[in-house]
Amino acid sequence: MSPATATTEPTTSTNQVKIEDAGPARKRLTITIPAHAINDKLAESMTVLAGQTVLPGFRKGHVPQKLLERRFGTSVRTETKNQLIASAYATAIEEHKLKPVGEPEPGDDMKTLELEPGKAMTFSLEVEVVPSFELPALDTIEVKKPMVDITDERIAQELERQQLMHGVASRIESDFTEGDRLGGYATVTKEDETEPFFRQDNVIIIIPGKADGGRGQVLGLMIEGLRDQLIDRKIGDKIVIETVGPESHERDDIRGVKLTIEFELRQAERVAPAEPAVVAQKYGLTNEEILREQIKLALEHRRDDEQAAAMREQAVEQLAELVEFELPEKMSAQQSARHLEQYRLELLYRGSTPEEVEEKLAETRSDSLAEARRRLKHFFLLQRLAEHFQVEVSEQEVNGRIALIAAQRNVRPEKLRTELSQSGRLGEVARLIRDEKAAQRVVEQVKQVEISAEEWNDLVKKKKQGGKTPAKTTRTRKSAAKSESDEPAKPAAKSEATPKKKTSRKK
Repeated sequence: MSPATATTEPTTSTNQVKIEDAGPARKRLTITIPAHAINDKLAESMTVLAGQTVLPGFRKGHVPQKLLERRFGTSVRTETKNQLIASAYATAIEEHKLKPVGEPEPGDDMKTLELEPGKAMTFSLEVEVVPSFELPALDTIEVKKPMVDITDERIAQELERQQLMHGVASRIESDFTEGDRLGGYATVTKEDETEPFFRQDNVIIIIPGKADGGRGQVLGLMIEGLRDQLIDRKIGDKIVIETVGPESHERDDIRGVKLTIEFELRQAERVAPAEPAVVAQKYGLTNEEILREQIKLALEHRRDDEQAAAMREQAVEQLAELVEFELPEKMSAQQSARHLEQYRLELLYRGSTPEEVEEKLAETRSDSLAEARRRLKHFFLLQRLAEHFQVEVSEQEVNGRIALIAAQRNVRPEKLRTELSQSGRLGEVARLIRDEKAAQRVVEQVKQVEISAEEWNDLVKKKKQGGKTPAKTTRTRKSAAKSESDEPAKPAAKSEATPKKKTSRKK
């Protein structure tokens, strides 16, 4: 259908609705509210006002209609107009079975739109919607199943990570090195503006290592050459960092905008690794040998989860290559925020430390626009798969996932659930489970081929060179070290051969 083509479907409301294509996965709604509906709503609003208004010399509910109109007519008409527009839009969306992915944008006619008694009111809105498409056959899809052994080397790497996480922090003044934690006050200012739009105290910056190319995150943004800007500093210094807002950032007002971050360095600390016996004691274990055994069990558990996650992502990736549909031209800020929140929950579920979570989120924000649109396509595809397989998520599954995340953060499940509910993020837990279940249904129906860890790592490298990875990967960093304020972490390890997934704490 061309952008100029219009459709008007039967409606049960009294409004007239015309729907036109306004671009890829974008609709223009032109809605006409009849005069009688406007008169009825105005009368209702005035009746409510009359019953609530008290003016000197008149009893409540007995203020003359003309006086009410003279005193409050303009504000009543404005409020009534907004109520009618919101109601008409919601009704049109429901009756025409549209699925918006963002907030509607008002048409030019909305700037001068006035509500007048006895006259119909016509206005237009544009909104991005979920694309419509058919799923391809699954019999051509083949996924690789990485077979990974838990070696003594990997156990040793994880033990080293745990030693850092449970180490003792000491204050330092200068001579910083990789993994040191710098704390202070930060502001962010947009180009051509004098006042910061963002201020935050107690900002923590981890000095990145040379292996990372000196690249690290500050306030959720990946900064190139961060190491060189921090390594020779001392307490009391003010550090100015110039960057550009990523094109796939969830805040659309900073995408592509030059930003200046000013960081006042107020404190710094370095973590000395804990002895293995101390780490064992943290988990209620008697000695290092038993700790290594438990780490191995946790790694085996994670390997199985990572293996399943790798196959799910491969299946979705291949499906995405087989199906074509138009994506919304604009990256919805709401959708970007939703993706990041789901990724945050996924990382917490896998047992990532707070520093690891923030770094991975910053890396995701800095992805190219093409990568962001690839993720958006996967989002729509997973949504369609969930509908196709009639995937449902029970309250028990949501509570179970919350309990696992809470265990990784060492908080009570009910406290975490309340926190997620109050911040409006509880639905993301259900969506994360839904997406996993939908992708798993695909994996169950496609061909699976076992490959070695070496073959899988080669595949990961090739995918990265091509701009895509078959699954999310992580790496061991000294920044896994914790300060006294960090929450304890469970025995966990990063798999070099497979993407990271959840950790099980076993005793």
